[in-house]
Amino acid sequence: MAKTNKDWKSRADKLKARLKKLEKRLEAALRPPSPAPTGSKPAAMSPLAPAAFPALPVIAGVEFAAIAAGVRYVGRSDVMLVRLAPGTAVAGAFTRSSTRAACIHDCQAKLRAKAPEGAGAAIIVNSGNANAFTGAAGQEAVDAVTGAVASALGMPASRVFSSSTGVIGEPLPYARITAKVPELAATLSPGGIELAARAIMTTDTFAKGASAQIEGEGGTIHIAGFAKGSGMIAPDMATMLVYIFTDAKIAPAKLQKIISGQLDTSFNAITVDSDTSTSDALIVAATGQSSAAEIANLRSSTGRAFAAALGGVMLDLAKQVVRDGEGATKFVEVRVTGAESNGDAHRVAMSVANSPLVKTAIAGEDANWGRVVAAIGKSGATADRDRLRISFGDMVLAENGWRVPSYDEEKASAYMEGQELVISIDLGLGTASKTVYTCDLTHRYIDINADYRS
Repeated sequence: MAKTNKDWKSRADKLKARLKKLEKRLEAALRPPSPAPTGSKPAAMSPLAPAAFPALPVIAGVEFAAIAAGVRYVGRSDVMLVRLAPGTAVAGAFTRSSTRAACIHDCQAKLRAKAPEGAGAAIIVNSGNANAFTGAAGQEAVDAVTGAVASALGMPASRVFSSSTGVIGEPLPYARITAKVPELAATLSPGGIELAARAIMTTDTFAKGASAQIEGEGGTIHIAGFAKGSGMIAPDMATMLVYIFTDAKIAPAKLQKIISGQLDTSFNAITVDSDTSTSDALIVAATGQSSAAEIANLRSSTGRAFAAALGGVMLDLAKQVVRDGEGATKFVEVRVTGAESNGDAHRVAMSVANSPLVKTAIAGEDANWGRVVAAIGKSGATADRDRLRISFGDMVLAENGWRVPSYDEEKASAYMEGQELVISIDLGLGTASKTVYTCDLTHRYIDINADYRS
């Protein structure tokens, strides 16, 4: 049958749309590399990256330093040190992986122990080597590094917390770190937070920072933090490495309660590739040096405002990790409503967010909502085909067990060209809901991870 003018126009439109996609991908690939990973393999800046590292407030009682120790990378900073003033409260959350690194076990033990009255604290972090699955040598490395910091800063080793990130299964060359500790201690500065954030990057293409402030009783309370993370992102507590600092006066137990209450809507609500790290750590330190009164009651207006502000910083950093997902070109919000239980809502959201078929369709800007249907079905959550409603953005694509009569493939495909996407799923069975954040899956993810150790 001869093709009509309409057929040829339709084919031409499809070819133009495909060309437009290819042009966008080429433009993203040619974007200038991030200045952060100097000395390692150049990495093109994520197209979802913010314009610049944010201006973060100086937190009274916190000092930072960073240095190149040559743990794995050449010619770039790869170790950072934080000194926290006497009286600082420290809390945290860590991966529940059964193969977690030695530094995670060490941090957990130290946080369980009662801190000496008025004690200061320190955090030392290296990139390039995770010091995970390294047997007894792992704890030896942790003891050597934290001991060197304790000696240099004049504090007990029980108040020195360490983290490591990078390749798993290789012994940490800790002598390279301990040799640099005196120089790190000598260069500590209240304004060095961005340098510290850059020192802990691995496959990250940009440093991630966030801040907030609230008015307490008698003064302002400031919060500032940074994170690293790009791949191996499917947290089971917090995510990757995250360090948040505040000048609030608050007891460790109350600080811990706030952190634990904010995890499920921030760091436990993101995924890049469904893989949980051996080294995920979140450490929050409150120096107590704000002029505001102590937050003694979490139900007070100040207590609630502080929890909301801290939760906001955690969510901001969590979203930045997704925006820097290895090879990512799309930021995707998956909203599930109408579930029978919170557990079902979480299962459906993560099933969709982790589906390679969904994520590759998004990368190809293909409005293939059938893959969302399949991901819901495999989740193990209670679902009824005839009660489902699936939307992309504000467009309802399917409901009542069938594609909607008004379905417009062209409009749906045009929506998928955006960098910020929302997939909404209403199960129609109850009142539970869950929102999670993910990204697309591109060939660049394969390239990065195939070459990770080379």
